[in-house]
Amino acid sequence: MTSIKKLLSLIILALSFQGCLVFHTVSYEVNLDDENSGTVNMKVTDIKSNAMNVSELDEDKNQLFDFILKSDDFIKQMRNEGKDISDRKLFVSEGKLNGSLAYSFSDISRVEGILYQEPFYFLTLGLEDSVISTNGEVVVSEGLKRIMWDNSIKTLKFEMFSADVESDNLVDLGKYLNEE
Repeated sequence: MTSIKKLLSLIILALSFQGCLVFHTVSYEVNLDDENSGTVNMKVTDIKSNAMNVSELDEDKNQLFDFILKSDDFIKQMRNEGKDISDRKLFVSEGKLNGSLAYSFSDISRVEGILYQEPFYFLTLGLEDSVISTNGEVVVSEGLKRIMWDNSIKTLKFEMFSADVESDNLVDLGKYLNEE
């Protein structure tokens, strides 16, 4: 499994959907307090389900609306992973279900594996991973891709493409937001 696939599997509003939820993009804004700690604002756009039946759809809705959005167990799970959640939201914008998550951290490597080796922060990705935008520099070398930021930058930003969600086979979850 490539780095970005690991990253994206952890991301869906910071974790573990049962494999049926997909989203278009994910973006991070990492605000550093010092070289190793700070806060993150993360956004996931156009969340949909690729459920093949009612049972899978119900599982996806439960995971998203009950566990991630409302559960104290999700907060505890994230805290165990070094992420102290301060805010989590799901909202519909322009007809699409989006999510946001804010958390603090005391170890930069807990933020999707970003590493600090003076004088740079870097995130290592697979060659096939698609970086839409960043305020860092994308460096491609044999077998991998890295986003690198000089340590003078105090807000690390990047946005990544996850999946094409325009398929007719995907279920738009925005219509279920107010039902929960």
